[in-house]
Amino acid sequence: MKHKAGFVNIIGNPNVGKSTLMNALVGERMSIITSKAQTTRHRILGIVNGDDFQILFSDTPGIIKPAYELQESMMNFVKSAFEDADILIYMVEMGEKELKDEAFFNKIINSKIPVFLLINKIDKSNQEEVEEKLAYWSEKVPNAQVYVISALENFNVQGVFEAILEKLPESPAFYPKDQLTDKPERFFVNEAIREKILMHYKKEIPYAVEIDTEEFFEDEKLIRIRSVIMVERNTQKGIIIGHKGSALKRVGTEARKDLEKFFDKKVFLELYVKVNKNWRSNTNQLRRFGYND
Repeated sequence: MKHKAGFVNIIGNPNVGKSTLMNALVGERMSIITSKAQTTRHRILGIVNGDDFQILFSDTPGIIKPAYELQESMMNFVKSAFEDADILIYMVEMGEKELKDEAFFNKIINSKIPVFLLINKIDKSNQEEVEEKLAYWSEKVPNAQVYVISALENFNVQGVFEAILEKLPESPAFYPKDQLTDKPERFFVNEAIREKILMHYKKEIPYAVEIDTEEFFEDEKLIRIRSVIMVERNTQKGIIIGHKGSALKRVGTEARKDLEKFFDKKVFLELYVKVNKNWRSNTNQLRRFGYND
């Protein structure tokens, strides 16, 4: 039996459901999901293995016009997804008419590799609207196979998975068959904490935050973690901590519960807050946090 393997990279505007789809396809919670734009900052790999295949799914940041250095780095992750894809998933939602970056859109319609255009969130529409969108996107991206899905409700996700498997090129596996991702444990610790900050804080706060896990010690029964929440200003530090530490405690408790599910082990999580001025515009700091090669 011939073995298939390849990179299947998911791109699209912010908040169209890329991370929800990624998690549904991989069958694990690899990417954090919130209603805020720019929740995904990195390119996250999720690996699905079978006896005769290995699919490497990539979740990417939503496509935006960059306003500062961090956002430039995020868009570089999207560019890299174009470069190594064997199959490209372009995801849109009902009501959407265009990609926010024309250059990216031109790459999609001129792509030499298979393109799957997925119209997501159809559970919020009627049959007439769905048929209208199917016709619209089939005409706009004629080189794509168009599917309607609901990533949240898991509608037609299996159908898309099987279609991907059909188009996957013949190749040996890129990673060991028991590997789930290319990211280390600390990455998922950072993301779990950042998700809670995105959920509980408003305005600029979540976007000014980065997490640095300084210690990760695992033994048979317990994982001990020490993480630092980086902010850009002293006022943000006060907001993150909250009255008598109540806000920080809530973030820590909720993140710890998620991490215990993720690692299937008891977790002891210590959180601290530090000011790291203008880290989003500092090339060295961005490299330290894994945004720049």
